[in-house]
Formats: sequence, structure tokens, C-alpha cells
Amino acid sequence: MLSEHSRHQEITDPPPRQEVACVVLCCPLAAASGPCSDRLRPSGSGRSRTMAASSSSNMLQFMKLIGQLKRVPRTGWVYRKVQNPESVSDHMYRMAMMSLTISDPTLDKHRCMKLALVHDMAECIVGDIAPADNVSKAEKHRREEEAMQRLSGLLPDGLKQEIFGLWEEYETQSSAEARLVKQLDLLEMILQAHEYEELEGAPGRLQEFFNSTAGRFQHPDVLQLVGALNEERGRHMTDSQTSGKPQTAASASEQQNPKPSPTS
Repeated sequence: MLSEHSRHQEITDPPPRQEVACVVLCCPLAAASGPCSDRLRPSGSGRSRTMAASSSSNMLQFMKLIGQLKRVPRTGWVYRKVQNPESVSDHMYRMAMMSLTISDPTLDKHRCMKLALVHDMAECIVGDIAPADNVSKAEKHRREEEAMQRLSGLLPDGLKQEIFGLWEEYETQSSAEARLVKQLDLLEMILQAHEYEELEGAPGRLQEFFNSTAGRFQHPDVLQLVGALNEERGRHMTDSQTSGKPQTAASASEQQNPKPSPTS
């Protein structure tokens, strides 16, 4: 028989502690790649990798498209049956180098170089549309603008706006740099014409290209180069005449009946 004290202690004392076994449920996928909750949580690094891969793919497509400029011949030379005519890429490269040599401190020569490298970029898609193709200026602009939107659309924001903006700046001739680069465009053309005449041994055959640039040069640096070019070409033509070398039939015909300039 329990005493009063024993009964009181039995009632007030807490029950003995019982150990409860914990069962850990393991996900077979978690062992291989981490807890499922982590795998279901959106991964910032995963999204970044996807975006980076997409950006790299677009940039690669952009580079492949502009690479076609190396295989697009300048239409004017093709129409005049020049052997191995230069590509659009050849033309823009020398224009960029011409921009680098400009000494005018009032001009941003690096911007001039960018303009030179961008101004004919659309031709990798639309080709070199020359006046002799009988395409209106408005239609030519529309095609090239559409091509530039496609090209710049492959680029990340910032660069996209810069490339398209440079093309628009040249098209509208809205800056001193754009106007200089337009003169370099013409200078590069007549320099190339002179070189083709030398290579073919036919001084004067491409006179129409020179005629098309009359009165279109204003910048002092460009005028100096044009003057030097005309002097050299004049000497070659004089030497050809004094040596008794006959002028080609094509050259004589073109000087008497000049065709529309194939330049832009």
C-alpha cells in the first residue's frame, strides 16, 4: 500500500523520457545532383549560361554575315569588266585606313573609322546596288535599312544601337565625320580606278569614275590626296601618249560617251 508521499510523487513526477527514432527519407536524385528543393529552385547561373550561349550564337551569325562582304564584288568594276574586282570589304578597309591618316583635330578620327567600317555593311545582304542598276534611292535605302535592322538585331543592346546609329549617321550625312567619310568613299574609288588602269596598262580607261567626283571634294586633307593622285595619273597618261602606246578602243569609246557612274 502506497503512502501519501509516494502517491503524490507518482502523480507529480514527469514520465520517463522516450527516445524517438528519426527516419531520414532520401531522394535517389538528390544523391546524384543535390536536394530536390535545390534543383526545383530557379537557377540564376543557369539562366545566365543560356543567355550567354544565345548571345554568342547571335554574334557568330553576325560575324558570318559580315564575312560575306569579302565575297561581294564592287558592282562598278564588274560592269566595266575589270579583272579580279575588289570586294566591298576591301573598299571599306582602305577607307578606314584613310580615316586613320586624317590630321584634322576638329574631327573624331576614331568615329570616322567606325563610319567607314559600317557604311556599306548592309551590302552583305542586299549586295552592292549601283546607280546603273536603276534602283531608286528610296528603294535602295529601304532595302539597306531593313538589312541593317536584321544585322544589328543580332547584337546586344548598346552595340546594336551604336552600329545602326553609325549607319544612319552616314546615310543622312548628319555630322562632319560622316561628310568626310563620304569624301573618302569617293577618293578610295578613284584611287582604285587609277590602280586598275595601271594594272591593265590602259591609262584613262576608267575616266568616268573621275568625272563623277568633280566638285565633290572639300576637305583640305582629301583635296591634297586627290591632287597628288591626279598629278600621278596625268604623268602616266602623258607617258603613254609619248611612248606611242595606242589607247584601247574601250577607253576611247568611254571618254566620248561616258556611261552613268556606277558609284554610290
